[in-house]
Amino acid sequence: MVSGQVIILFILIGIGFICGKTKFLNDNASSKLTDIVLYIVTPCVMINAFQRKFNAAMLLNLGITALCSTAIIIGSIIICNIVFRDKNTSRNKVLKFGTVFSNCGFMSLPLQSAILGTDGVFYGSMFVAVFNIIIWTYGLYAMSGNKKELSAKKLALNPGILGVVIGLILFLLSITLPKVISTPVEYLANLNTPVPMLIIGYHLSQSNIKEIFKDKWAYVTIGMRLIFIPLLSLAIMYLCGIRGDILVACTIASAAPVAATTTMFATKFNADVKLSVGVVSATTLVSIITMPIIISVATMIA
Repeated sequence: MVSGQVIILFILIGIGFICGKTKFLNDNASSKLTDIVLYIVTPCVMINAFQRKFNAAMLLNLGITALCSTAIIIGSIIICNIVFRDKNTSRNKVLKFGTVFSNCGFMSLPLQSAILGTDGVFYGSMFVAVFNIIIWTYGLYAMSGNKKELSAKKLALNPGILGVVIGLILFLLSITLPKVISTPVEYLANLNTPVPMLIIGYHLSQSNIKEIFKDKWAYVTIGMRLIFIPLLSLAIMYLCGIRGDILVACTIASAAPVAATTTMFATKFNADVKLSVGVVSATTLVSIITMPIIISVATMIA
């Protein structure tokens, strides 16, 4: 089942790849699609996932998911600060940032939905919320090196966080949106599987995969991001007694390739953009093999 769902996603990525190679998609179209996903589709995914009657057990599970998500990302930061010692600061920033932050929105939410249903997206949304808080605080500072870049306004207005806050309020108050509103929200949320995959495919079509595989530190990033961190996270959560959908949802998020945000931040703060595109593309490609294996292990022991 897991392999089947991953194959479906990568067929969509393949279509995006073909669209890029045939010039059916270009940088401008890809950028606009990305904005639609980030600012419209993602909040709708969050709100749609939280459209359920309040349940104390689910709220507790949400809290556990938040703790697991925080531990996974903070743990990754500590490990990366120990491992990565590239003398080139521009490269080192990209390598550490890319290894810490997974593509837990674009890649994980569609898989969590396909494998776990709405509960998977419910927990996955909390992982994305924690991810956004850390990436727009620590991540922003780590890539820019400037504390002035930190902004409470940017954090509060982040679409991923806004979507979770709105969804959480609706969940806590057991508010069911009227059908005239919930239906468009659901339709937009359904775009979260095909559109991000097309975007990823397009970026793969524009990158030089061969070059990145000549970089020894890129191999470290690939191994850490796709194998070491997700397996370590899975093992620790299991030993701490985490089971069921929470275990699987957090494992899916931690097993995802390097976040596309890595390139966005690298571009903005004059880091190694070429390296960022390379590690995003290479880890996305290699995750075709690693994600089904790791997620299968998680579903078996959950």
